[in-house]
Amino acid sequence: MSKFLQVFLVVLVACLTSSLVQCKIQIYKFNVMMTNTTRLCETKPIVTVNGLFPGPTLFVKEGDTVLIKVVNQIQSNMTIHWHGIRQIRTGWSDGPAFITQCPIQPGQSYVYNFTITEQRGTLWWHAHIGWMRSTVHGAVVIVPKQGVPYPFPTPDKEIEIILGEWWKSDVEEMIENALKIGIGPDISDSYTINGLTGPVSSCSSPQEGFNWVVENGKKYMLRIVNAALNEELFFKIANHKLTIVEVDATYVKPFQTETIFITPGQTMNAILDADLGTGNYLMAASPFMEEVHVPIDNRTATATLQYSGTNPSEPIKLTDIPAQNDTSVATSFVDSLKSLNSQEYPARVPLNIDHSLLFTIGFGINPCANCVTGSELLANFNNISFIKPEISLLNAHFFNISGVFSDDFPGNPLNPYDYTGTSQPRNLRTMQGTRLYRLAYNSTVQLVLQDTGMISPENHPIHLHGFNFFVVGKGLGNYNPDNDPNNFNLVDPVERNTIGVPTGGWVAIRFRADNPGVWFMHCHLEVHTTWGLEMAFVVDNGKGPKESILPPPQDLPTC
Repeated sequence: MSKFLQVFLVVLVACLTSSLVQCKIQIYKFNVMMTNTTRLCETKPIVTVNGLFPGPTLFVKEGDTVLIKVVNQIQSNMTIHWHGIRQIRTGWSDGPAFITQCPIQPGQSYVYNFTITEQRGTLWWHAHIGWMRSTVHGAVVIVPKQGVPYPFPTPDKEIEIILGEWWKSDVEEMIENALKIGIGPDISDSYTINGLTGPVSSCSSPQEGFNWVVENGKKYMLRIVNAALNEELFFKIANHKLTIVEVDATYVKPFQTETIFITPGQTMNAILDADLGTGNYLMAASPFMEEVHVPIDNRTATATLQYSGTNPSEPIKLTDIPAQNDTSVATSFVDSLKSLNSQEYPARVPLNIDHSLLFTIGFGINPCANCVTGSELLANFNNISFIKPEISLLNAHFFNISGVFSDDFPGNPLNPYDYTGTSQPRNLRTMQGTRLYRLAYNSTVQLVLQDTGMISPENHPIHLHGFNFFVVGKGLGNYNPDNDPNNFNLVDPVERNTIGVPTGGWVAIRFRADNPGVWFMHCHLEVHTTWGLEMAFVVDNGKGPKESILPPPQDLPTC
């Protein structure tokens, strides 16, 4: 009997003997393979799932148990992360390499097994090793339980809109060379909308962009994912407004906007009224970066919204693209996000806090004997740059294996200074280590993420695995623990799994540690993660089996 069949039978028995009225198993198979793909006039082999770029969309329902068999058919290691899925007690299926599992080695497979619990909306999946997620990613569509309506008018149709980046070069080879030299990696050559860069007429065979045909009078829900590696993005559709109804698989108070602002890792649902009758309209994804001196890809990705019956050759109606550093547009969008906080979907914001933490986000230059330049750039939380262990942290925690990590990550900066002032330390001599912060089961956490100006202040989209959190406050400059909490929103703050820390500012989040295991937290700008802007929380078991980590599956990969 195969391991996959064994897992299926165990899940089936558990499903049949549970008290759930609705108990459904969704089964997928992901073949990780090399596929020749042409973009920007050039063909190159890329890593895909089932030969698709972007990869297949998972369609599931709240309450479903999901089994995904991932078969690694390439010559590199692989893991898949189900971004935003809370993985209640099933950290073995979370996916980050060397955090909750060892990678799936070439020729091997692994069955990810988890249940969708109290979540509905749009999330996504992606590779979580190296820079593989540049091409290995796809959407996760979670519909409400049968008979449960949306808290907004039901759309006539839905579509996934996945924003990304494209490199002409081999991405893994590019980042490997950059690390050897000790410098930053090359920027991407284009952004993408559903895997396409937009029309390129200069190619020998002209390449088209993504074309979306709509019917006049219909309502459409756009399920938008920012799968880009290193850029926060604006997205807009000429002459149309979008109504935001959900972010990171949590409902929000609906509001209209002409421009969406979305960081890498974030997802959102937006309603479009196709009410203009006819015409072709530009869809555009363009970068946001407050620090204009930071090199970025400035090629806007374009696509077309086409009303049914319109001549494809009819001129496309254009739209203004926000300036690269248009902070006002980004800030206005972020400030408009509030939890729905209805009777059916309350905002359960922790009010009493057990752990009040402050993590600075910074960069440092350390000596590097193996680097061509003699030094390397390191990113850090609280001046500690993360080093991944040789076995998974969850394995070490579950089996009490000593020497893999320590649980002494500092709850506050070891070297306090004026984090956003004009006079910055030259170097704090960034430490490197595998240090975790320990939380008791069901304890509450307030975490302030503080940007710093060392080397360069930048915006940072921070993603927390295993939990949703409430964004209770944000501001520019240094966080003031005496005054800033007076302005916190503890009534209807937006609930997310990924949040952007503003350039030269801070953001405060709160969450309840009600999910035992080891949970990664990192910047979703892949270049910053590569430099060590990562850490992890270890959450102890609570009382009894329902508050404890499930044992590892038999087919868990080994290192």
